[in-house]
Amino acid sequence: MPESPRVPRPRAGQGFPLAAPLLLAAVLAAGLRGGWLPSYEAQQTRAPEGASAVSGARLDGAVRSALARGRSGTEAARALVSRSGHRWDAVYGPSAYAAWSEGLTGAYAGVGLALAHDADGVLRVSRVRPGAPAARAGVRTGERLLSVGGREVAGLPVTRTVGLLRGEPGTRVAVRLVRDDGTERRLVLTRVRLGDGPVVSVERYGDGGARVRVRAFTRGAGERVRAAVAALPPRTAVVLDLRGNPGGLLDEAARAAGAFLDGGVVATYEDGGSRRVLGAPRGAAGSGPLVVLVDGGTASAAEVVTGALQDRGRAVVVGEPTFGKGTVQVPRALPDGSVAELTVGRWRTPAGRGVEGAGLAPDVSAAPGTAEARAREVLTGLGTPS
Repeated sequence: MPESPRVPRPRAGQGFPLAAPLLLAAVLAAGLRGGWLPSYEAQQTRAPEGASAVSGARLDGAVRSALARGRSGTEAARALVSRSGHRWDAVYGPSAYAAWSEGLTGAYAGVGLALAHDADGVLRVSRVRPGAPAARAGVRTGERLLSVGGREVAGLPVTRTVGLLRGEPGTRVAVRLVRDDGTERRLVLTRVRLGDGPVVSVERYGDGGARVRVRAFTRGAGERVRAAVAALPPRTAVVLDLRGNPGGLLDEAARAAGAFLDGGVVATYEDGGSRRVLGAPRGAAGSGPLVVLVDGGTASAAEVVTGALQDRGRAVVVGEPTFGKGTVQVPRALPDGSVAELTVGRWRTPAGRGVEGAGLAPDVSAAPGTAEARAREVLTGLGTPS
């Protein structure tokens, strides 16, 4: 069962609520690349950057007024939020929010498609889950995805398109695809409950190094990363693969960063005029050379991990610029049981960088088809794997 949304908990992932209290740490500027963090006092003189223009009190009032007139409180809240024009604010009905929260366990309802942009930026099917609705309909790897639910997906990030494909079990979604021979097909697929495979997986390289892939920062992912790294031989060279990782829970991201950082700052953000500090736990499991592999689907909490490891000089980042989701939302329960997620401000890397709309630039650029090979080359240059 998903957690109750009654207690507001910040999140950084696209649609992912934070499921546990944030880990707080003292601000440790020493050793951070750039060596700067904004002071607490300075933050109190202005409203949080990027914060929502809609207050919780206004939403409560709109919902109560609608209910008193026999109308939908959820729709009234959505109308108010939509007029604000804020990119990341959203309102979910009770069942929709519960279904989305359930996805934090690593399970979700969808059609069994994984997507990726090719070297030309074309959105294609990168994997078809055996036995899932898409596989039964004959969808093949490599097909170009044109639209989902009547919406053209050209130019949309992978994470946004995947969100359109997901929904509640039993609901249907129309997709339009085209094969390399020009054959275009329109399909209507029924979503079913699926699991996305292991959230954290490890592949050992023949030279002694390893790739640790993290698909999402769902519940328990941080400890799984730490356990996976701790199980490797001491000082193993690691490629931390965050490609296509849409983010998730901030505290899980902090725990995952703690696999390579022995405490200290992971990110900061503002909430109600106060600066919050997200810290890594002590006792890093991995001390060997580290490369972080990213792409345009690396978003939100995955960017938090990337930015922390990059700023603090712990890793070399290889791949493509990341998505650029740099704000924090707090879920707020409304009087009719629906949930509004309002932006409280932007998060920043340990060196004070913001990523909203810009993403994080890799230290070493690499095209999708060559990214992992390039990451391994860089890893070799950082030190001899154990």
